[in-house]
Amino acid sequence: MEIILKQDVKNLGYKDDIVKVRDGYGRNYLIPNKMAVIASESARKQLAEELKQRAHKLAKMLADAQALAEKLAATKVTVAAKANENGAIFGTVTTAQLAEALEKAGLTVDKKVITIVEAPKALGEFAAEARLHRDVKAEFKFEVVAE
Repeated sequence: MEIILKQDVKNLGYKDDIVKVRDGYGRNYLIPNKMAVIASESARKQLAEELKQRAHKLAKMLADAQALAEKLAATKVTVAAKANENGAIFGTVTTAQLAEALEKAGLTVDKKVITIVEAPKALGEFAAEARLHRDVKAEFKFEVVAE
């Protein structure tokens, strides 16, 4: 079954993508939750018209995402965590903490688009990735220090 996604679906596709999924997944989950519609001929024509009208707006969004990615790559943030005397941290560093630290650095990034590449288990420097746009991913460094 081919469907048109109405919003980003993790591990499946981005908004306005036409993807092929199993019938049950499409009929029982994606369509009832208003995440997708069936890719009929009329729906495809409507999508093509919408994309043509939004082309300028999408180009601006892509340029903004690329500019933010450049700033993000040059930024290194610090996150405080409770740690023992050996440097092992208690708990974990979350994407919400990273989003908050980026906010303090002057960059607005939603916590939902941040992925921690290597889960921090001790104090030190680690990497995270932000998916800012369907074509733009930015990797940035963050340092975990003792609270």
